[in-house]
Amino acid sequence: MPPSSDRRVLAVIPARGGSKGVPAKNLAAVGGVPLVARAVRECRASRLVTDVVVSTDDSGIAAAARGAGAEVVHRPPAIAGDTATSEAAVIHAMDACEALGGGPVDVVLLVQCTSPFLVREDIDGVAAAVVEKGADSALTVAPFHGFVWREDENSGAPTAPTAVSSIPGSEVPAAAGTAGDAARPADAQSGGGTAAASAVPAAPAGVNPLPAAAGGTGVNHDKAYRPRRQDRPQDFLETGAAYAMDARGFREAGHRFFGRTDLVRTDAARVLEVDDPHDLARARALAPLLDAGRAGSLPTRDDIDAVVLDFDGTQTDDRVLIDSEGRELVAVHRGDGLGIAALRRAELALLILSTEKNPVVAARARKLQVPVLHGIDRKDLALKQWCEEQGIAPERVLYVGNDVNDLPCFGLVGWPVAVSGAHDVVRGAARAVTSTPGGDGAIREIASWILGKELS
Repeated sequence: MPPSSDRRVLAVIPARGGSKGVPAKNLAAVGGVPLVARAVRECRASRLVTDVVVSTDDSGIAAAARGAGAEVVHRPPAIAGDTATSEAAVIHAMDACEALGGGPVDVVLLVQCTSPFLVREDIDGVAAAVVEKGADSALTVAPFHGFVWREDENSGAPTAPTAVSSIPGSEVPAAAGTAGDAARPADAQSGGGTAAASAVPAAPAGVNPLPAAAGGTGVNHDKAYRPRRQDRPQDFLETGAAYAMDARGFREAGHRFFGRTDLVRTDAARVLEVDDPHDLARARALAPLLDAGRAGSLPTRDDIDAVVLDFDGTQTDDRVLIDSEGRELVAVHRGDGLGIAALRRAELALLILSTEKNPVVAARARKLQVPVLHGIDRKDLALKQWCEEQGIAPERVLYVGNDVNDLPCFGLVGWPVAVSGAHDVVRGAARAVTSTPGGDGAIREIASWILGKELS
């Protein structure tokens, strides 16, 4: 392997579009940033990673990846289904990158974007284990002190407690995670936990292990003996966030754990895998705490001078009610009005910009005391002219949109923002995404990003 400074270190982020537990999971926003963009951001900030690639079969994810600064490798259907492995996606991405030039890959990383609180220090940790410390493979782990149980399926047949083996091949049950996840579907490998490296502590003299009966069986402990935490060997939980492998060894082994495997400790507070809607809700609740102070977070008042809002689909839910006279009616959210009033008090320049000709747009703008341009076919040209007239640099404009006709404006401004429920390509092109849908308080959410405690 060449000297560390000359090594090509490729980070591969598998991100399929066909998530079933959480639809469009890899585009779901946590802390206002799509999961795939969060992973790209941390990989690009790594000291050792030289190339960042997202492997996907989805156009929206591809747009988000490119917007965050990654290259995109289109994943063919043969390795994009529910039974495809992450290993197959990584090897395909390695082949694609090497075919495009730049030399052979020396070290490859598998980075899971379903770990929203993965940080660049974790990525550098696993990369350094292989690049600088001589490991063949490495993974992120967190200290684990739990007692693991398995429900006995033999209706009381005598069984002995099962030792927890070292990685790979752990006997930990699926409920706690499985190290042998090379056979799990690609991008569904949450890695949400392999307890590593200790055998079942033996009961001391005078304590007789009980014969197994129907019900629960201790996996990493004898249930007749409960040692103190300080008397137990230190176990670790596989976080499922980041893995590093010597590229040649990975190709030969065909799986991510081979040779000397180093464990890279990470902060247990950051260990969370988004596999279902409850996980996503927890991630969104934790983001303000865990993202605080880290680069790439949401816009603040110091970042912007103006907020420009689309109307349909951002201030409404994009539906129209038509009465018997043919008049169109829409519903808006009072919380958005509160947020817009707060932005106005903060002396930010405001504009509603819409292609819609319906007079309801102008009526809503009057109510909010916000200037409006509506019935506009080329919103990008109108936005550029407005910025010039107001003396506002486009890179200090936050623009909120929801559909493909907003994309030209996204390309002009420094802070393109999509509402939850926007078209996939629009969310992919956004720098931030709300967790609230249009017409349900999304504008108030954006105002709370900008103004902080005033609206939190």
